[in-house]
Amino acid sequence: MKKTKDNANQTTVLVTTHTIFLWFITIGMLLIAAGTVMPLLMQDGSDLFKYVYGGGAVMLLIGRIFTSYKGDNVRLKRLYRIEGWSAIFFCVAVFFMFYEGANARDWLAFTLAGGAIQIYTSIMIPRTIAKSK
Repeated sequence: MKKTKDNANQTTVLVTTHTIFLWFITIGMLLIAAGTVMPLLMQDGSDLFKYVYGGGAVMLLIGRIFTSYKGDNVRLKRLYRIEGWSAIFFCVAVFFMFYEGANARDWLAFTLAGGAIQIYTSIMIPRTIAKSK
């Protein structure tokens, strides 16, 4: 992004805001991973993993909402939109964690679906960017 004296402060604020939401995405993914592993490691029957996972899913969703793609490439726009759906799948998994009639396989299925979408987009976005150059 080109900086001039007139818009130097606006550019700095924009970059800082974008960076904050990228940190939201990173921390959210780490919390989701920790919340997924916690039931395997903690055998005391605590429900703490639900809140860790839920906090990560909400942080990821907020980060994905505010870091949307603003370019002209339709394929990249679609991939970023699909990436947003992975955050929605993680939030649906949180619903099934707290829903009384659900089994563990329900939230794990949505976690796997969100993870599969995340893996697909993490491979295809850099590949699409490299092809468009």
